Amino acid sequence: MYNRMLVPLDGSELAEVVFPYAQELAARLDLDLIFLHVYSSEESEFAPMRRVYVERACEIVRRESEEVREKTGVQPGGKALEARGELAVGRPAEEILRYADENDIDLILIATHGRSGIRRWAMGSVADKVLRASKVPVWLVRAGIPEEIVYDKWPSRTILVPLDGSELAESVLPHVEALAKQRDAELVDVVLLRVCEPPVISSDYPPTMPLSWEEHVEQEMDKFRRVSEQYLAGVEKRLKDAGLRVRSEVLDGNPAGEIVDYANRNPFNLIVMATHGGSGLSRWAFGSVADKVLRVISSPIFLVRVC
Repeated sequence: MYNRMLVPLDGSELAEVVFPYAQELAARLDLDLIFLHVYSSEESEFAPMRRVYVERACEIVRRESEEVREKTGVQPGGKALEARGELAVGRPAEEILRYADENDIDLILIATHGRSGIRRWAMGSVADKVLRASKVPVWLVRAGIPEEIVYDKWPSRTILVPLDGSELAESVLPHVEALAKQRDAELVDVVLLRVCEPPVISSDYPPTMPLSWEEHVEQEMDKFRRVSEQYLAGVEKRLKDAGLRVRSEVLDGNPAGEIVDYANRNPFNLIVMATHGGSGLSRWAFGSVADKVLRVISSPIFLVRVC
């Protein structure tokens, strides 16, 4: 599913939080790595220094990836790891997206913070623009990520997959399967999560109805929970049949709030989400659920944009 991964860097240590992820993914998924550094035309005199920086990053991650292969005995495809550095001049987000489009990139790995901690690449800037427009999945890693969820620290991995019942939201499932199988799938726990959102109180609910509004809501929520449990059971079976270790959770409340609370109570190595859902009406698009989760969650997020 993945052959080439683009890793944008801005020259800061904060942006280099992606290195452990890059080396693990390259080693286990047999990915070619391209490190891209974008600078403005006004900074052209420093191009040689920037070339040295990006090539050094390549060498560090290539060496660490080879060590991952040696430790795990992983030799996917039997070919040597390939990594190279590239420079581009222009606006960072535009150049990252252009490079991805023109060079058959399958995955972008990017940090949410950048240069000197000033959030140059924070949400609302470069990373945000890339997330909004990328045609390929984006793996987003927040600088300052808690040690307990860093990708290469635990012997096992936990992936949280919020779903809203739509086929669009389910478009992440092939990615979940591929990512889980990069390690022994038996060491990866996949948690499917669906949130039942209570109906908004109706101003014209007839007072003559046999049930009060509260009783009506509870009755509807019971139905929603049963439907959600049946739905997740079906998805769970499909993933189990593919060899994954899976369990499901159904919660009540506001989708974004419940996803964030659940993830904060149960640290996850990765959250996999689609940017669209809700029958294609962008219910989980930016400005809604996915956006709210992206802005406050500390776990890395793998985002698949569905048009």
